[in-house]
Amino acid sequence: MLANGRCLFFLLLFLSLSFSNSKPVANPQFPCKPPTHSTYSFCNKSLPITRRAQSLISHLTLQEKIQQLSDNASGIPRLGIPHYEWWSESLHGISINGPGVSFKNGGPVTSATGFPQVIVSAASFNRTLWFLIGSAIAIEARAMYNVGQAGLTFWAPNINIFRDPRWGRGQETPGEDPMVASAYAIEFVKGFQGGHWKNGTETESTGRHGIGQKRVLLGEDDEINDDKLMLSACCKHSTAYDLEKWGNFSRYSFNAVVTEQDLEDTYQPPFRSCIQKGKASCLMCSYNEVNGVPACAREDLLQKTRTEWGFKGYITSDCDAVATIFEYQNYSKSPEDAVAIALKAGMDINCGTYVLRNAHSAVEKGKLQEEDIDRALHNLFSVQLRLGLFDGDPRNGQFGKLGPKNVCTKEHKTLALEAARQGIVLLKNDKKFLPLNKKAVSSLAIIGPLANKANNLDGDYTGYPCDPQSLFEGLKAYVEKTSYAIGCLDVACVSDTQFHKAIIVAKRADFVIVVAGLDLSQETEDRDRVSLLLPGKQMSLVSSVAAASKKPVILVLTGGGPLDVSFAKGDPRIASILWIGYPGEAGAKALAEIIFGEYNPGGRLPMTWYPESFTEVSMTDMNMRPNPSRGYPGRTYRFYTGNRVYGFGGGLSYTNFTYKILSAPSKLSLSGSLSSNSRKRILQQGGERLSYININEITSCDSLRFYMQILVENVGNMDGGHVVMLFSRVPTVFRGAPEKQLVGFDRVHTISHRSTEMSILVDPCEHLSVANEQGKKILLLGGHVLMLGDLEHSVTIQIY
Repeated sequence: MLANGRCLFFLLLFLSLSFSNSKPVANPQFPCKPPTHSTYSFCNKSLPITRRAQSLISHLTLQEKIQQLSDNASGIPRLGIPHYEWWSESLHGISINGPGVSFKNGGPVTSATGFPQVIVSAASFNRTLWFLIGSAIAIEARAMYNVGQAGLTFWAPNINIFRDPRWGRGQETPGEDPMVASAYAIEFVKGFQGGHWKNGTETESTGRHGIGQKRVLLGEDDEINDDKLMLSACCKHSTAYDLEKWGNFSRYSFNAVVTEQDLEDTYQPPFRSCIQKGKASCLMCSYNEVNGVPACAREDLLQKTRTEWGFKGYITSDCDAVATIFEYQNYSKSPEDAVAIALKAGMDINCGTYVLRNAHSAVEKGKLQEEDIDRALHNLFSVQLRLGLFDGDPRNGQFGKLGPKNVCTKEHKTLALEAARQGIVLLKNDKKFLPLNKKAVSSLAIIGPLANKANNLDGDYTGYPCDPQSLFEGLKAYVEKTSYAIGCLDVACVSDTQFHKAIIVAKRADFVIVVAGLDLSQETEDRDRVSLLLPGKQMSLVSSVAAASKKPVILVLTGGGPLDVSFAKGDPRIASILWIGYPGEAGAKALAEIIFGEYNPGGRLPMTWYPESFTEVSMTDMNMRPNPSRGYPGRTYRFYTGNRVYGFGGGLSYTNFTYKILSAPSKLSLSGSLSSNSRKRILQQGGERLSYININEITSCDSLRFYMQILVENVGNMDGGHVVMLFSRVPTVFRGAPEKQLVGFDRVHTISHRSTEMSILVDPCEHLSVANEQGKKILLLGGHVLMLGDLEHSVTIQIY
């Protein structure tokens, strides 16, 4: 378990803010300096934000207004307002991708903590961990802002659904399940935007999350003061974006044809949660079209975020996504039309210069009104005001004492290590081959092109990590006599010329670890895969080394995308398989701790691992549900009907667990929870008559909630974290219903041969409902089945 608890984490942060001697050596540029601070009402901190935003807009000329509609917003010298860069990135640490961040221009901060890629952190299934990662990144970001090396607006998290295993950016997401993606979005955004600063109330955690920390306003339904912001987080990319470049299809022109059913229960839930419960202050619209309309022109979807979801923030395009409306998608007749369409639809700012270059002409031609620009500016300035950008010198503000000493701290590096530990997944462990006893290992061989390169462990959207270490270095710390062979010249592994050296090294070693898999040469932004197999001749390398080794080998897999490693799964010469993904700067140490038994693995796969035959399915088919008539197997564990290499939620431990359901209702009555005009409805499907209630006719969903009380027993000989996952299945065959869907999850820390009590909240309106073909949520009457491991519990929902 992590030594420092959440209470200690925030105590150390408070002390660093209050007493740190770290003084910024460079200053961020900021408006409202003397004497302008007393001249303009937008500098008056005592006024409401809306009034201050309106005041600022009123002072601008049309040209000055237009110059604010780019990520690189121009300064307004006559008002004392410097330029501002909206685009910074913080997916799993402060990244070099956005121009708002600078590590190498002479600033005092030259590196920042490199946390595991999101898909790895998601494998921990630990909400507390996700919140803490967001909080830690925020501290480092605000510290960098205070010395002029970062902005205040960051475009993360990526919460698109990992729909297709070939997607190059699936690594950036929390996986394929909309509930997990929603939970991740809520926690990361709350932590990043400063949720722990909003209210001093802390509630004791049981420490069951394996981190042993106090929980500060972490519940999905906890309300936080969403007025002031420490930083701004951005939910991206809305919506149905999950294709880079596949065949003749490109993300810039791809039309995602999505059913209302899939939109409601798969693609949109993470964005709805990110805004409604996470209180995100930014939304990014994507490049692709959605049912023939560019995402940044979908007025119905963009306006829905404000009218139905209560969004209070700004909407940015993905970079040059406004240009694609005309240049790639031919949706508009002119550049001016593209600009007008996007701004009128609800977009507020364009990443890029397309709006800057065409907005004035659009106004002159009557396609765009100044009022449309004012609306966008109000949203933009309101977020900047909430961030304190117009409150004067940030060094005198709430976060003013944060500086270089708050970056790459011991606490943050320990958190990165814990995240890597919890995210690594043990997929195979024949005859309890692992863990190894380091005292019994006389020599060790590490083989593979990824094993001796520290920078290959980060994934995309990364920065400069504090203390990067290669897997070889991490393992050598445990066994002095450790040798290395590259095996393949690179990850593509087109040649076997290095195999013989690897085989020689393997034959001489007591134990052999082969590192295979993916890096960013195989999967990244603008690059999808075409195969699910190990690249090039990697499979042959693994098998050749396994055949030469004295003992069965350990296979370590890197990369964010699923791999078809059926050959290794069934090969007795490969005793153990570990997936580490992109584990970040502390990944090498985390892997070594797991292999040598200092940490008990408990990660679970947040995505399905499909066989190579799945590549016959078109990546452009956005349908989640299967269609047997055309041989379409569906997607993700919720709907996929084909064979799996490893399933969603798969993962082993060095110990074993049993469950017991302590309490859960067997019947739920909707009586008293229905509106006066609600009624039982009948749906005829085939020969079946299904009874249901529309969710929007239930007036009190809260009254239907219940907790399932669960006893988790560790029946093995090793303490360890364990992910408890509760699934549900609808009462009867309903066309389009998931095979099963996740209701709730939690990660608990268990003690050997002891039991731990826990509970999972079940909200029937949210967790037991399904979307019909019209995209409306309904609750089927009858016996719903809750599934916990091998246990099943039926809950009958009836009107009376």
